[in-house]
Amino acid sequence: MAHRVTLIPGDGTGPELTEATRRVLEATGVDFDWDVREAGADVMDRYGGNPLPDEVLDAIRETGVALKGPITTPVGGGFRSVNVALRKSLDLYAQVRPCKTYPGVRTRFEDVDLIVVRENTEDLYAGIEYEQGSEDAQELIDWIKSKGGELAHDDAGISIKPISISGTRRIVQFAFDYARRNDRRKVTAVHKANIMKFSDGLYLQVAREVRLRTTTSNSTTGSSTTCACSSCSGPRSTTCWCCRTSTATSSRICVPA
Repeated sequence: MAHRVTLIPGDGTGPELTEATRRVLEATGVDFDWDVREAGADVMDRYGGNPLPDEVLDAIRETGVALKGPITTPVGGGFRSVNVALRKSLDLYAQVRPCKTYPGVRTRFEDVDLIVVRENTEDLYAGIEYEQGSEDAQELIDWIKSKGGELAHDDAGISIKPISISGTRRIVQFAFDYARRNDRRKVTAVHKANIMKFSDGLYLQVAREVRLRTTTSNSTTGSSTTCACSSCSGPRSTTCWCCRTSTATSSRICVPA
């Protein structure tokens, strides 16, 4: 029986990449039934300005799996990222990014086999923003000042960085479960708790609580700066990093591929 998979070609380089990926998958001998759906800027006129039509989400929910090509995200304006919308709509809270060297592919380091697990639905990717100059932004700035907070400048746009106990607990538990299933020796909780004490600090606290209940994997903690620097000087193999959205950004830039 063929495996039914939702296929979203995307735009720009997306169709070319998804076609190549489709050919590779089909070359394995597995039988696929591709349910092709469109999303992105090219379909907005047909769906009232919505780059992610409801029928695409319904198709993914039905098949349970999707292959999506790159979709353009406007910089500094326009519609929000389709990737972010997919993660929020389908609660795709865990992103797994392997970083592995292969024989014959020249890289800065050898024998790298690292997994970055990133939380996708909270932190700055929650998408809670207030535009500079708007009434909502000014109201929020006034509220911050009334509570004793200070902004370096009042002409600011504001993004909210929510981190919850429940959201942290499930991403850290996911990382430990992944490490256990895939024979990873260690899980490192990457954070910036030295600076953001009430958001990343909460993440670190909950990560340590989950670690105490999980005795089958070794674990450590480290600031995002320390982990990024260590990855550049000499990444360690068979480890797993568990990150928030903001800390994973520096990690995935600095970890050699």
